Amino acid sequence: MNREQLEQCINEYGKDIYAFCSQMTRSIQETEDLYQDTFLKAVEISDKIDFENNPKSYLVSIALRLWKNRKRKYAWRARIAGTKQLVEEGTSEETENGRSGQENPVEEGYLNKERKKQVRDAVERLDEKYRIPVYLYYTLQLPIAEIADIMKLSNGAVKSRLHKARNILKQELEVVLDEM
Repeated sequence: MNREQLEQCINEYGKDIYAFCSQMTRSIQETEDLYQDTFLKAVEISDKIDFENNPKSYLVSIALRLWKNRKRKYAWRARIAGTKQLVEEGTSEETENGRSGQENPVEEGYLNKERKKQVRDAVERLDEKYRIPVYLYYTLQLPIAEIADIMKLSNGAVKSRLHKARNILKQELEVVLDEM
């Protein structure tokens, strides 16, 4: 990977890769480390990246593998030394999108913000095997085939996990959102 290709990848896919890293780590420091490590690894194994056939999914799969390896290391260290992971509060609030263009009354604006927070929190509480496909499908808008490649699963397994995640979210959010 030469300098131009790296810059092109960062310009075209950098925001999506950073958002994915943020979703996985939920910590600004860890997000930045994972983001940098992803592109360092991409430079290291640049001969395997096909720039003609969607390098974005390849970069996402690199980030996912690095994150899983890092998570395994943290779990192993926690068993040995009993360390605690620090989680920064409010990181998900920083990534919230702007308003939809219509001026809502204060109450409606507050309720919309609260609904978004409830949905975001519900997705974050999902088990990792459901949360990752949901994020890749709905946020990064990757097709099921690419998600299957990234996660090393069959298309049917990805569809099944998305279906199960939707059911869990529907069940959990039905009560919360009906009260609002």
